[in-house]
Amino acid sequence: MHNIRISESAQAHFKKLLAQQEDGTNIRIFVVKPGTPNAECGVSYCPPNAVEETDTEIPFMYFSAFVDEISLPFLEDAEIDLVEEELGSQLTLKAPNAKMKKVADDAPLIDRVDYVIQTQINPQLASHGGRITLIDITEDGLAVLQFGGGCNGCSMADVTMKSGVEKELLRQFPEELKGTKDATEHQRGEHSYY
Repeated sequence: MHNIRISESAQAHFKKLLAQQEDGTNIRIFVVKPGTPNAECGVSYCPPNAVEETDTEIPFMYFSAFVDEISLPFLEDAEIDLVEEELGSQLTLKAPNAKMKKVADDAPLIDRVDYVIQTQINPQLASHGGRITLIDITEDGLAVLQFGGGCNGCSMADVTMKSGVEKELLRQFPEELKGTKDATEHQRGEHSYY
């Protein structure tokens, strides 16, 4: 089952909008530039003649949402909500996987760890201007991480990494990961004859 949620208030909003369109019009949910840092999610009207054979139809109570096959994997766990604000109501689209496809459970460990870093850990670090890149996973199960942005050379990097990031990765990959290692130290260690 495709996991796209549309809240009841958003469904009622679409129902009202669709009532003003030609009969048989539904909505289309799509991702522009999927799988890139600039991915944007959108919703448009989908008249009956605009449905493609490769589309997936996700039925809701009063209408269906159509999703093209390229956007589909990037819309896993997406949520559409209607938020009431002072100036009226606003649709919000959250698509945690728009920038990066959900990775299969049997994908290589490095891909699965990278996915968790990109979709769960980096968004939290972004508020501090930092981000982490997964460089490698050593044979003995250490994830080698490169800190970028605000984390680089920050004395807290060690603390953040050891406590937060490492704990989160070990919680998600208890069988496969033993710990984490900072790529900068990793390089220093190898060139210790300087």
